[in-house]
Amino acid sequence: MRYHTPSTFEDAARLAAEASGITRFLAGGTDVLVQMRAGAVIPDDLIDLKKIPGVSEIAQTEEGGWRIGIAVPGARLGAHAGLCADWPGVVEGMELVGSTQVQGRATLTGNLCNGSPAADSVPGLVAAGATVEISGPSGLRSAPVEDIPAGPGKTTLQPGEVISAILLPPRGTAGGDAYQRFIPRTEMDIAVVGCAISLTLDGNSIASARVALGAVAPTVLLVPEAAAAITGTTLDDDALAALTTAVEAACTPISDKRGTAEFRTEVAGVLARRVAKIAYARAKGAEA
Repeated sequence: MRYHTPSTFEDAARLAAEASGITRFLAGGTDVLVQMRAGAVIPDDLIDLKKIPGVSEIAQTEEGGWRIGIAVPGARLGAHAGLCADWPGVVEGMELVGSTQVQGRATLTGNLCNGSPAADSVPGLVAAGATVEISGPSGLRSAPVEDIPAGPGKTTLQPGEVISAILLPPRGTAGGDAYQRFIPRTEMDIAVVGCAISLTLDGNSIASARVALGAVAPTVLLVPEAAAAITGTTLDDDALAALTTAVEAACTPISDKRGTAEFRTEVAGVLARRVAKIAYARAKGAEA
């Protein structure tokens, strides 16, 4: 195995493009190191990104959004007051990944690139309208987070491409987001269903919304029909019923030992109602 420590993302992309065997990037390492120790993946080239300047930083953009480095661990996200105030749903999704020890290493980018449809941090990013900056052989490009997963364990990143930052838009006024999941145990489990919702208000009415679901399809889903069901409403009972119907219609889950397809579909509707209420309360400035 060849171990590389590039000092720029351009060098990292070049190394990945020139590699001919199995290539893995190392940021937090909570997925790839476990896979290596289990013998599931033995990279020919392991490209450590932690020595690239800026990868461990959280910075506010000129527009008022946030730029999150690819090696920022979950523990640092939860300790950042400004980010927690703007995007609590994004932070609380990442804080559900693993144990306290894992939180010291696990990253948003790693959770996204692992390609799990049950990834806890991804629905919150999708609901937030987050984008990723991608470095590759042809330079920089950007893409919405929801365009990155391609199926379990797969992404749409091309050979030689590496995510170099996650970008969250400005929160704006009268906005709120939230994430919840259902798991069989109280902690340290994989989501059977996850749901994130971000919305903005105009007075008491929802002016815009984004709804994302996890673990109910091969990839995390953005559900425009669910967002449309609550947009223009005050999140009354009729709106919540319409939200439930739209969310359940979008679900195409599997049945396994952790839950049947029917159970997952019903839980998705329940979570959507709960999460919508929390996001709405946060947008109104209430604690939730």
